[in-house]
Order: sequence, then structure tokens, then C-alpha cells
Amino acid sequence: MTINTLVSTAALAASMAIISVAAFAQNDEPMRETITPAFAQALPNVPGKTITAIIVDYPPGAKSIPHRHGQAFVVGYVLQGQIRSQVNGGASRVYNAGEHWTEAPGVHHTVSENVSTSVPAKLLAIFVADTKDKNLVIWDKK
Repeated sequence: MTINTLVSTAALAASMAIISVAAFAQNDEPMRETITPAFAQALPNVPGKTITAIIVDYPPGAKSIPHRHGQAFVVGYVLQGQIRSQVNGGASRVYNAGEHWTEAPGVHHTVSENVSTSVPAKLLAIFVADTKDKNLVIWDKK
């Protein structure tokens, strides 16, 4: 692992930890997801770009706050359970374990939630973004 990868991974871990704590800060809010950094790796054949992955765990009935991913290209891959996703106010769709979707840079992810109120769900989110872009999840303000 290179020093750049270590620094990128540490920065991602710190930003995701802050995001996760903020998501749980209010007791009257619905249950939220837990975000765990998985990896970050500079792309040697695409200078200035990094591929980053996070694991998003949704307890039963949990929902994400609407958000954007800046100028990152995103792939969402369901590892466990069923996740409902909707971007840019379009049609929502339920994805089962083993299915995926993509998000173009700049889209508004308006719905991301565990469909089940009794079974957890888990998502692998993969971002291809500018290496200097460390804030890959930008939550909507209330």
C-alpha cells in the first residue's frame, strides 16, 4: 500500500466517521445507516482519479438522508437484503442482494433505504472520483 493510499484511506475513514456520528445525532430522527470505509486506491492508468469503496449497513427500516456524491461516478452493489434507491426524483426501484445500479456524477440521491422493517441490508458503494475530492457523501441540509 502506498503512502498516498494510506493517507487517502485515513482521510476517508475520518470523514465517514464524522458523517456516521452526525447521522445518529438526533434521537427523534429515524434510524440511519452505518458507514464503514473499505478501501481507497489511486488508479495508476487514470492519473488524478481514485477508486474508493464504503460498506453501508442499514438496520431494519433504516434510511439515508438525501445526498449527492459530488462529481464521483458511483456503483451501488447490494450485498445483503433489499435496498430501495431513487435518484433525481425519478422512479424508485428495489434492488436485491447481487444487483447493482450506477449514478452519474452530480445526481441527487433522494431515496436510499432498507425495504425491510425486520431484516438488515448491506450495500457496497464504489466511487470513482478526483483524488483531491475527499468528501464523497454530501448530505442535504434540513
